[in-house]
This record gives sequence, C-alpha cells and structure tokens, in this order.
Amino acid sequence: MNNDVLSDEFCQWLVATAQSGAGPEQLIAPLLQAGWSQQRASAAVDAALRRYVDEHARRNGLPLPVAVPSPFALNGPSQVQVDGRAINVLGSSLHPRVVLLGNVLSAEECAELIDTARGRLKRSATFNAVTGENEAHQSRTSDGTYLPTACTSLVARIEQRIADLAGWPLDHAEPLQVLHYGPGAEYKPHYDYFDPDGPGADAALRHGGQRVATLVTYLNTPLRGGATTFPDAGLEFAAVQGNAVFFSYDRAHPSTKTLHAGAPVIEGEKWVLTRWFRERRFG
Repeated sequence: MNNDVLSDEFCQWLVATAQSGAGPEQLIAPLLQAGWSQQRASAAVDAALRRYVDEHARRNGLPLPVAVPSPFALNGPSQVQVDGRAINVLGSSLHPRVVLLGNVLSAEECAELIDTARGRLKRSATFNAVTGENEAHQSRTSDGTYLPTACTSLVARIEQRIADLAGWPLDHAEPLQVLHYGPGAEYKPHYDYFDPDGPGADAALRHGGQRVATLVTYLNTPLRGGATTFPDAGLEFAAVQGNAVFFSYDRAHPSTKTLHAGAPVIEGEKWVLTRWFRERRFG
C-alpha cells in the first residue's frame, strides 16, 4: 500500500469492517501505519467505499447514489470554525453516515428560536406517499412549525450557518422547522427521504428533488428521554442543548440505514430545530 491504489484484498477488508460498524479511525489506521498522510488515506478509503456502493447498487438493481452534503471527512478535525463558532465533532458513523456535533447553537440562540416558534405551533404532519399530502399521523405526536426564510435576523444567520456547516447551497434546503415534544410525545421510526415509487411522490419531488440529508439540532435538554435513535445501526444520541445530529442518505433506499426515530420524552419536554437538504434549489 505504497500508492493511492488499494488492493482488492484491502478493499474487501474495508467493506467488511465498515459493515461491522467500525468507525472511520479504524478504517484508515492501516494506511496511516503504512505511512500514508491522513488526507490521502481518508480520500482513498472514501473512494473505495463509494465504488463498492455503486457496484452493489448496479448488481442488485438498487437506486444509484446521488450527490449529498459531505462536510466531515473520515477521521477529520475534531473542531470546525463556522460563523465565529467553534463547532465540535463529537463522534461519527460511516454507515449510516451520521455525525454528532456540539456547540452548533448557543443557549441564547436556542431560547430565541423557541420563543419565535412558540406561538405558531400546530400538530405535526407527515407526508402521505399515497395522496401527496401532509397529514397528522399517530406515529408523530409532536407540535411544530416552519419558520419563514429569514423571518428574523437570527433565523437568517442560523440558515447561513447551517449551509456553511453542511457545505450545501443555502437555497437547496427546506425552511427551518421547530418541533416541540411534550411528555410521551415521539416520532416513531421513519425515513426522511420520499418514496420515489409512491403515488404521491411527484408532489414532494417537484420542489427541489429528493431529500439527501438532515440536521437535527436540540434547543433544550429534556429531563429524561427524547433521544434520536437509528434502530438499524444500533445508534442512540441523547438530546443535549446546542448539539446536533447530521446524517445523509445518498439514495431513497433502506440500504442507507437511516431509519431513525425520536424516542418518547419521559420527563420534561424537548425542542428541536430541523433542516432538510434537497438535491436542487427548493421552492
């Protein structure tokens, strides 16, 4: 492994190790030990895994991947500077591609966003893939509201901060959504992408194409419960004020392992800010 071409044997090891749930640091460790730079090793591993995913999709008739926000490199820096804030990379998973971030919002920003949304809340809806309509559903028992684009100076600043953090165009995202979960409220396991084969798909996809990534930011810390879970990957992230969970899905298929849920709030309440990223300009 003295050049940027990885052997077939090493690529097979990479795939098996990634599928076992290993973190990025484990995947590039052999290359670092062989004298590779971190940048070269990360790029080579990422390219090898993408090739495997593409080949697997073609062999099995699965949707081919699309471009998604990829703001955090394998075994990259533990801190990034965005909008004058030192945002901490607290942990990551390769498959599903999930990154836990800290210090995305300040306590003061969280409080102001809650105040902005509080008087606008309505029962949360889910997209009905059959009718193409957004409807209340028993799987989602929160209240929520969308914040109109740049409706306040803080909202405009947060929108730009998130775009810069994700490295995705500002206009390739849906408006920010604030959600409130009271005691017992939850969002049962679901995918954020739209089923492209559903009868109502056109209604969702005409506004910027498919969803390709999500950022969930916690505006408060519940007394108990309310974690974000990924059942297919055995991952759970506690809701901690100012922290955020970023995850991307390069195709509308369960193979992304991005099935996720908002666990029930057991005590207290939970407020979150959600941003969904689209393939193209939204609207």
